[in-house]
Amino acid sequence: MKRLIIFLLLLFSAAAHAETVGDFRLAVVTDEVPGARQMAETDSGLLLVGSLRQGNLYAVASGSDGTAEVVTFARGLKLPSGLALTGGDLYVGALDRVLRYRAIEKTFRNNPQPEIVTDELPDERHHGWKYLSVGPDGFLYVPVGAPCNICESEDPRFASILRMDPATGEATVYAAGVRNSVGMDWHPETGELWFSDNGRDWLGDDEPAEEVNRVTEVGAHYGYPYVHAGDILDPEFGAGHDPADYVTPEIMIQAHSAALGLAFYTGSQFPESYRHALFIAEHGSWNRSSKVGYRVSVVRFGETRPVYEPFLDLWLKDEKVSGRPNDVLVSRDGSLLISDDKAGAIYRVTYQGE
Repeated sequence: MKRLIIFLLLLFSAAAHAETVGDFRLAVVTDEVPGARQMAETDSGLLLVGSLRQGNLYAVASGSDGTAEVVTFARGLKLPSGLALTGGDLYVGALDRVLRYRAIEKTFRNNPQPEIVTDELPDERHHGWKYLSVGPDGFLYVPVGAPCNICESEDPRFASILRMDPATGEATVYAAGVRNSVGMDWHPETGELWFSDNGRDWLGDDEPAEEVNRVTEVGAHYGYPYVHAGDILDPEFGAGHDPADYVTPEIMIQAHSAALGLAFYTGSQFPESYRHALFIAEHGSWNRSSKVGYRVSVVRFGETRPVYEPFLDLWLKDEKVSGRPNDVLVSRDGSLLISDDKAGAIYRVTYQGE
């Protein structure tokens, strides 16, 4: 993978849109999706993409000649970053509401109008962007970030993951003490929810670590704002709290890496060593003395302990940033899709080895 760094200049030049490095090929599907955030893929291969400050929703359709057509099918929404598909309908998390676009594959070219599933979520913009996931039970799972860097909130929905009925919008707290999760996926064998959680700011360059957590008990508390990264008591809110009372992270990542989108590898294209591996989009730091993140990492689960390592470390060189991975998605063909909200791009990673 060291050779991938050499590929950085080629990747983002106007002349090069793909390159084979080692056994993997990284190709630019499109760089015409401004602010690309969470992705969802339909059964036919239509890629749907949310955005943040742009307020748009995009559909990326692949042509027979391999080119990608980008259709902006919604505009002017509030932070429509989170997307999920179920039953052919597209659900969108947009700040204080969840929207539903019926039969999106048939309607995305025809100015589709959404239905409101709920408009009663908190409307604080600080950590207000949403990430959506559909659980094995058919319910929507919706994180609600803390409305601050560090604080206590009277509304129990803040700093939580909600379980929401997609028919009625009714929601209950599924996981508490979750500062800011912008990535979730379900383990392909156990059916358990795994989620990323960004640690608080201003405790230094290396504390607290970013977390990847696992839900084994509904309603369990993951520590925020009292305990961070398993055992760090918060200097303002930690007094009187025992770290043993809160769920310990499964995986911890360098502080300020901003671990966001998660995806368990469920395809068959990559080698067997990647079976059920967890890919993580690290969006990158903004308040650290030297930058970290700006890459896609992978966790492989051995018989003894998980092994975390970089997978694509392309977008940070000599403190200069060329891209910010935001989400990862295993495509129906077994390739790995990556969204980049800085470059407005979608990348596809395919395996070229035997």
